[in-house]
Amino acid sequence: MAAADAPSRNAERRFYGLAALVAALIVFAGFARTWYLKGVFGAPELPGLVHLHGVVMTGWIVLFGVQASLVAAHRVDLHRRLGVAGACFAALVVAMGVATAIEGARRGISPGPPPLVFLAIPLGVILVFGALVAAAIANRRRPDWHKRLMLLATLSMLTPAIARLPIDALHAGGILAFMGVTDLLAIACIAWDTARHRRLHPAFLGGAVFLVASQAAMLVVAQSAAWQPVARWLAG
Repeated sequence: MAAADAPSRNAERRFYGLAALVAALIVFAGFARTWYLKGVFGAPELPGLVHLHGVVMTGWIVLFGVQASLVAAHRVDLHRRLGVAGACFAALVVAMGVATAIEGARRGISPGPPPLVFLAIPLGVILVFGALVAAAIANRRRPDWHKRLMLLATLSMLTPAIARLPIDALHAGGILAFMGVTDLLAIACIAWDTARHRRLHPAFLGGAVFLVASQAAMLVVAQSAAWQPVARWLAG
């Protein structure tokens, strides 16, 4: 029976490795012109905080890939040891994300809406990431929950990269399209997992509902009158 289960486990491990690779490619493609290859594209200089943010966010994507690779290589012992540092690194990701979002509002960075209105979106994205990672850490002794929540957390933070992909049709759809692509990536992963296991895992169900509901909440908050004084205070 153990031998029969081995191909299934190996396929699942390859799936998480593929998910990490896709996330890395999206991040690189989205930020190539403005950060990774900014010298090639002649992009304007960026503040030091933005560079540090790029290093930290890239570090998370690399860490997610390394952790998936360790599990695939049956080095769960190293995966768990690195997970302790990973939890601290996730806190750094959140802190840097919040600081960079606020700095962006101060600099007037926005894909369309007024910067103080838009500020609710990147702040919401990074806080959703933090919440999903926290849930994954809380379920670290339940591997089936932990890995699915970590995957959703990583996918949830791809929205800013998706928003920078050089695809005109995508930009025509605005913020809703950027969020929609993020959701489609999550749905694809959930569909694959559900088909393999012939059931929708509750971690994916709860995480997906939280992700979509949080996106709707970001849009409502961004347009609310109550958000404006908060945004002015944050960016002040």
